[in-house]
Amino acid sequence: MADPKGFMTTPRQDWPRRPVEERVRDWNEVYVPGALLPIINQQADRCMDCGIPFCHEACPLGNLIPEWNDLVSREDWRAAADRLHATNNFPEFTGRLCPAPCEAGCVLAINQPAVTIKNVECAIADKAWEEGFAPPRPPDRLSGWTVAVIGSGPTGLAAAQQLTRAGHTVAVYEKDDRLGGLMRYGIPEFKMEKHHLQRRIEQMRAEGTKFRTSTAVGRDIGAAELRARYDAVVIATGATAWRELDVPGRELAGVQQAMEYLPLANRVCEGDLEASPMSAAGKHVVIVGGGDTGADCLGTAVREGAASVTQLDIYPQPGEDRDEDAEPWPTYPKIYRLSAAHEEARDLRTAPAADADARLFAASTLRFTGDADGHVRSLHLVEVDARRRPVEGTGRALPADLVLLALGFSGPDRGDGLVDQLGLELEPRGTIARDAGFATNVPGVFAAGDAARGQSLIVWAIAEGRAVAAAVDRHLTGSSRLPAPIGPYDRPMTV
Repeated sequence: MADPKGFMTTPRQDWPRRPVEERVRDWNEVYVPGALLPIINQQADRCMDCGIPFCHEACPLGNLIPEWNDLVSREDWRAAADRLHATNNFPEFTGRLCPAPCEAGCVLAINQPAVTIKNVECAIADKAWEEGFAPPRPPDRLSGWTVAVIGSGPTGLAAAQQLTRAGHTVAVYEKDDRLGGLMRYGIPEFKMEKHHLQRRIEQMRAEGTKFRTSTAVGRDIGAAELRARYDAVVIATGATAWRELDVPGRELAGVQQAMEYLPLANRVCEGDLEASPMSAAGKHVVIVGGGDTGADCLGTAVREGAASVTQLDIYPQPGEDRDEDAEPWPTYPKIYRLSAAHEEARDLRTAPAADADARLFAASTLRFTGDADGHVRSLHLVEVDARRRPVEGTGRALPADLVLLALGFSGPDRGDGLVDQLGLELEPRGTIARDAGFATNVPGVFAAGDAARGQSLIVWAIAEGRAVAAAVDRHLTGSSRLPAPIGPYDRPMTV
């Protein structure tokens, strides 16, 4: 503990964002480049080195947070990078994309702003790359066992890296033309520039992991054929089966799923397209869904030059502070948070009729109406009470040339045939069934990440990847020294 009084003398200071007017004109990350390192040592000093660090329990990876906070405060970046990478394969991803349940569990957060754990993590990861503290770690010898990993999102990549480093020969199969899963085509560039992802993939190539892109297992290669070719298979395809909105007018042109919209904008940033064929430029946009995917659509539509953007959230507007009775510390509270995209929408007044920033809370969609050509022009909504019952007399219509459905995901997409060809058993909610060792009902086939857990956070995805790697290693060799931070039935802390 470098400064025993740091939490009393130093206020919380977050990584500053670039001015709204500047950042909405490009697709670069929203934060001020180079502005984190000058403040991060003192921010790390705010860590109290608790006797029982609840941040460990709140983080499924079990990150050694007080340890690397202390090392950062002393500017021992190499040791901090070693501690961080001991539990997290991709801290630059979580440092940018994770909502930081660790900060909700920070003991300081009982009565003060939490330690900026997420910012410290990101600073360590970026410093590690800058100083060469993240070299490839190929195995000393090969085991002779082969493993196929289906899906190259955070779960698949984490599992593949762990298994490769354990000495197994690993091939990752990805249906898209580039690696990364939702991190590549679902997460906008302004939240995480893709060079961070590409850098890790090149590290994994140097360690010996093989990659097969543009290969959908079940369609381009038979699932049974793949199973016969490898000693074990890990299914980490994610939960890409999106939820629908069954209301009148859903069939109108211009009513799209968020994951039909976001990949096109990412392809523009990749240089594949000059402009998105689904661009929001000049359109009145309404986003149905109040989660992170909806916020990603919001920031994207603003950058594309939408005439207006409104986001609908069926839940009531949360308060600024934690409800200690309903969501006591150290659980992750539902409070009013202002993401970068919402800050942009607020300052630019993209939705003048919204309750806050661009959001209409306690709003439920009734129907869509369109023009004579069958294109959506209006979204009709009604306010709802806490039990989601319509409030009489609150119906209204919003202009809508583009409606984006961001309602979450229910499980793996069965369109490629992978699930059916292998004969995998499913849970009632549509996810892949597995036992306490991550194994499916098919011998040698394991399932991890959102495909089995259901829609979750990136930090849980990486933890699943690390844990399933240990399970596969044990299956192949009889024992494993790989860490298994979680079990398949573990869940976040809740009341």
